[in-house]
Amino acid sequence: MRIHLSSDGVPIYQQIVDQIRNRIVTGGLDSGDELPAIRALAETLQVNPNTVARAYRELEVEGLVEKRRTTGTFVAELHERRSIAERRRMLEKHLDNLIIQSRHLGFSLDDVVELLRKRDSQITRDGERS
Repeated sequence: MRIHLSSDGVPIYQQIVDQIRNRIVTGGLDSGDELPAIRALAETLQVNPNTVARAYRELEVEGLVEKRRTTGTFVAELHERRSIAERRRMLEKHLDNLIIQSRHLGFSLDDVVELLRKRDSQITRDGERS
């Protein structure tokens, strides 16, 4: 499992949670798929195993993964993929952070919307090329 860690100030465990959650919600990981063992993922990412364990615990609390005693951590059985309301709630915390940060940096809502449109266009173009 490829996980990209950045030094943008977001805690490492949260980056792990966000990337695994995104893969589960978008179907990149299916119900029943096994996640890497905590120690193995920690070694690959060169982080403390407690960091990975914390990320897995958060995913378990959200009901996205389940720990099976002695066999590992697996993507939980989801009764269909999350509803649009649930996906919106997941996005809201990111929107809140974006709005707060943009205000601190002196950007208006119109500026942020325009930046989002430009980035969306760029990401779409980049995706079509790969």
